[in-house]
Amino acid sequence: MTRKAATFEFRRIGGLEVLVWPWFDGLDADVIVTTRHGGVSRGPYATLNLGLHVGDWPAHVVENRRRVAAALGADLGDFVFCDQVHGRRAQVVTAADRGRGTRQLRDAIPGTDALVTNDPGTVLVAMMADCTPIILYDPAGQVLACVHAGWRGTLARVTETALAEMRSLGTRPENVLAAVGPAVAPSRYQVGHDVVAAADQCFGGHLDGIIRPDGSGRWLFDLWAANRRILLEAGLPDSQVLVAELPTGADPGAFFSHRETHRCGRFAAVARLKPHEHAVS
Repeated sequence: MTRKAATFEFRRIGGLEVLVWPWFDGLDADVIVTTRHGGVSRGPYATLNLGLHVGDWPAHVVENRRRVAAALGADLGDFVFCDQVHGRRAQVVTAADRGRGTRQLRDAIPGTDALVTNDPGTVLVAMMADCTPIILYDPAGQVLACVHAGWRGTLARVTETALAEMRSLGTRPENVLAAVGPAVAPSRYQVGHDVVAAADQCFGGHLDGIIRPDGSGRWLFDLWAANRRILLEAGLPDSQVLVAELPTGADPGAFFSHRETHRCGRFAAVARLKPHEHAVS
């Protein structure tokens, strides 16, 4: 696969400011990460909160989701949400799953942290407020995944599970483009012995660049570095793992942070294979 510029940028799409990776321009997938701007929610959820589970008015959340759908040129009924549990389960979804979790929590895909599809037009969503959003796209096989990876999901190798489901649909890891989005900054992500022990088990004791002591008896954890290593170990070329090292929280202020403000909204990784009528031949 030809290497392209591994950069990211903010764009105005359909009235919303979103994060994009120009590498996906011209390919048959729409890939964005929403910011906290452009919605109707108020107070700690201001303004583009996409989470129904955080105490915001449901009508505001649905309107915010509708705005994201409109920015993609999709219907809200095309979206699929999952009930994220910080685990490693990935689920393949199809057109039959469209609309699940869009207006109420109880019909979201249960107990799942990664959604996978090869169905053009089905919109996958993974929500965050410090955890790592990861979009995996196979342009050769036309298979797509959206992954939610906090420390538990990262160290349980949820991305490996997502890639395994993609392989069941014909994907080869060397063809996958991985876009890793905003997360809690390593300099702010202080963790304890439990996380270090889990990381030690996950990486066989090779924690250089992933966990370092902070001088207080605790450690700092780099979610971006951990997920990059897992993706490389799964067979993705380094040049195809694109990391937007943008921190959640007040600096730069574009993304909700649960660690910074416990009561807050959720931003999201949102992706779809373009419907056939929009696909580039």
